[in-house]
Amino acid sequence: MQTGTTVTNAAASAPAQLGSGASQAGDSVIGTLTRLYNGLLEVPGVKVAIVLLFLALGAVVATYIVRLLGRPVARRFARESVAQVVLRGSRFAVVILFGFVGLNAAGIELGNIVLSVGVFSAVVGIILAPIVGSVISGLFVLADQPFEIGDMVELPDGTRGFVEDITLRYTKIFTVDNTFEVIPNSYVRDHRVTNLSAEDERTRLTLPILVTYESNIGRARSLIERAAASCEAVIEGGPDVRIGVARYPAKPTCYIDSFGDHGVQITLRYWARNPYKPLTVRSQVQTAVWRILEDDPDIDVEFAYPHSHLVFDETSGVAQVAMQEGAPTGERVNAREPDASAVDTPADSDR
Repeated sequence: MQTGTTVTNAAASAPAQLGSGASQAGDSVIGTLTRLYNGLLEVPGVKVAIVLLFLALGAVVATYIVRLLGRPVARRFARESVAQVVLRGSRFAVVILFGFVGLNAAGIELGNIVLSVGVFSAVVGIILAPIVGSVISGLFVLADQPFEIGDMVELPDGTRGFVEDITLRYTKIFTVDNTFEVIPNSYVRDHRVTNLSAEDERTRLTLPILVTYESNIGRARSLIERAAASCEAVIEGGPDVRIGVARYPAKPTCYIDSFGDHGVQITLRYWARNPYKPLTVRSQVQTAVWRILEDDPDIDVEFAYPHSHLVFDETSGVAQVAMQEGAPTGERVNAREPDASAVDTPADSDR
């Protein structure tokens, strides 16, 4: 009986001893790997490599996440610029998260980083102030919605172009001269930027025309309006264009603007179908007006232009032009020519 009991106890303790040995072996392996890893971290450049590796992995994961969220975010936000900002923010957050994981894996404590940021915050704040200002302005641009991607805008210096991209820091404009303008959002917020295609692409243009006082003003206005309406890029008529509470005629309309020194100022107002080629539309209208007024010599309408007539009369002084007997027309006569008899001659005593 004692022998059986001894065998039974030995058999029962065998698995426990095996498990304990396996656990000790596992702990030994983990401890060895930990010591090797800590030793590896002491090698110069390894910590930086680990952080960069995690950042690269985060960039790959962020790209995959952005692809997954692209369509849902686009359906959630009607404005393309806001959707792009959300996707960029998601990408940035994922990369930063992996960066923190990499710092932890490299044995760098976040408390030390926060302390370093606190020490250098005063100096870095001065450097980052313009960037922070642009970011805040970008938030206002996205909230106020002054323009959207694809809209045509005009800058204060007259530059026109299409909005290519809107970020938190800058707005990228593709100009009609085939160049890119990267404008800080702080500039966009503080200056006047005209949106030419936000809701209604129809754009009103004006053309001043000066005609002589001898012209038939009513006839001139009718012909100019007809010439503008004949252009393909001009709206020839239809319902009035509503801007706010005001309504304006859609067809080209001429108005007597002012009475000048050289003629009557007539102003033509017409609506272009789109704002993309204003110079082309203006050239078409001016060509049509020129042809309709100049091709027919019987039209009693003439363009006025500044010119002067020089008139010389008896009050013109020494260089007067007089009509005298025996003098050809237009001959210049000196009115103060001395009399020959009045010329002093040398005295005999002086000879």
